[in-house]
Amino acid sequence: MNWNKYIKNYQSYLRIERGLSKNTIDNYTFDMERLCLFLDENAISISPIKISEETVQQFIYGVSKEVNPRSQARIISGLKSFFSYLIFEDYRQDNPMELIETPKTGRKLPDTLSVEEIDALISAIDLSSNEGERNRAMLETLYGCGLRVSELVSLKISDLFFEEGFIKITGKGNKQRFVPIGNLTKKYILIYKDTIRTHLNIKKGHEDTLFLNRRGNQLTRAMLFTIIKNLAIQINLNKNISPHTLRHSFATHLLENGADLRSIQLMLGHESITTTEIYVHLDRRFLAEVVNNFHPRK
Repeated sequence: MNWNKYIKNYQSYLRIERGLSKNTIDNYTFDMERLCLFLDENAISISPIKISEETVQQFIYGVSKEVNPRSQARIISGLKSFFSYLIFEDYRQDNPMELIETPKTGRKLPDTLSVEEIDALISAIDLSSNEGERNRAMLETLYGCGLRVSELVSLKISDLFFEEGFIKITGKGNKQRFVPIGNLTKKYILIYKDTIRTHLNIKKGHEDTLFLNRRGNQLTRAMLFTIIKNLAIQINLNKNISPHTLRHSFATHLLENGADLRSIQLMLGHESITTTEIYVHLDRRFLAEVVNNFHPRK
């Protein structure tokens, strides 16, 4: 009952008032659609204004059987946000999620690759095809600049400031940052841009998009996942990796080679340093070396 209207207004609130990215808004919306599906399947006809704590608890209980604690925590967080919005707009007086506890998930350390594994992954790319040159440039950019997959697929030619040694990245919440780019990454981007991309039939609206599919459209996030998964299979890499693994590896390797957390935070575009601090837990040996090398009482 009237859920679509409230969800659309909520989407506008997230986009305009909170400045969240399309991907984040899609995730919040997915949580609401999942709740609506539960109501339909159980023939529960009730609006978001009237839904009770008991009904929401039934939904969360059902979800807990289908997803892991981390996903369950994300769904609970999304629903809390939605009902907080309804209170903010004076649609209802209470939040039915108020007494629902978020499951403890612990702090999951990100998977990383060694430099040798990244080299093997990139070496497995078939450079005899046009897509191969593009894929090499994309993987070098993911790892060389520590980008999120959404940041890579939306990267523009006008964002490349090669003479200054930076690229401009539009991250979460449309926040922009400048990330240093190395000579090797620049080299492979230019090879792709000047020898492969120029021969594509580029679709309208994507003239400035750097990485394109063979039809001249912007690449999807799913396509990046597929490319990297297939390369991992080719080299018999027994790790569950994704484009984000290259971002994690970028940060970890910088830390291991002496970069400070604040610099890594700025390059990754983390709003809080506590998000970046997760990389400190990846290599205890490195921390011991820092003390041994730099502490006056070593």
